[in-house]
Amino acid sequence: MYLHNLNPTLLNLGPLEIRWYGLVYVFGFLLGVYFLQKKRAHLNLSKEDVWDLIFYVMIGVIIGARLFELLWEPKYYLSNLGNIFKIWQGGMSFHGGFVGSVVGAWLYCKKKKRDFLPLADILVIPAVFALALGRIANFVNGELGGRAWNGSWCVNFKNKGGGDICRHPYVIYEAVKRFLIFAWLLWLSYKKKFKAGFIFWNFIFWEGCGRFILDFFREETLYFSLTVGQWLSFVMVGGALYSFHKYYKGEWEIVLKKRTSEE
Repeated sequence: MYLHNLNPTLLNLGPLEIRWYGLVYVFGFLLGVYFLQKKRAHLNLSKEDVWDLIFYVMIGVIIGARLFELLWEPKYYLSNLGNIFKIWQGGMSFHGGFVGSVVGAWLYCKKKKRDFLPLADILVIPAVFALALGRIANFVNGELGGRAWNGSWCVNFKNKGGGDICRHPYVIYEAVKRFLIFAWLLWLSYKKKFKAGFIFWNFIFWEGCGRFILDFFREETLYFSLTVGQWLSFVMVGGALYSFHKYYKGEWEIVLKKRTSEE
């Protein structure tokens, strides 16, 4: 058993508080800039284009993640409207952030008359790595505790108001899942130039599958025996499977042949 006593604040500089959770967002956007800068010649982007795109994505992530969280917990946020803007304290919906980032990138592409999918294939790679770090930041914050469990690596969140109960470290499971997805997407990006969108839909498929499975370890309100995250992940997986079947049959044949030849 591990008794959670981590401090979510890295530095206190008078009225300014720097939290690990906020730093993860900053790092995630900078990582996105780094990946885009490396690929900008291939994508025909200028340095200014890269920063403009990241700005659109950043605004989309923040608005989408907070809006979805507001929809899930309206009483908490409406009782104290100031909490809506305290994004560094956590409480950011993954699905909302994902939808917001896609909308932001799509609006940028529409404005600049560019193809969305080639950019999406690049952006999801640093995004999933940053999301993995975000789950570690969730753990530091002591939020999103798992279901009660007395196993050897269970965590007691009583110092964070989670009750004197040992629980699954759900967010650590989520972080490991996302690091694995990051490795898979990175492998795909270096193996072959696939049809645009294949890596993007891989992210959606594996993130959806992993979230659906791991939410069985999460302490959350159920709707028809599943969490909200599981229902949304079900939509993600369904959309990805449809896209694979309709547009990317040849890509999967290439992947499977390569893996067979390597073995």
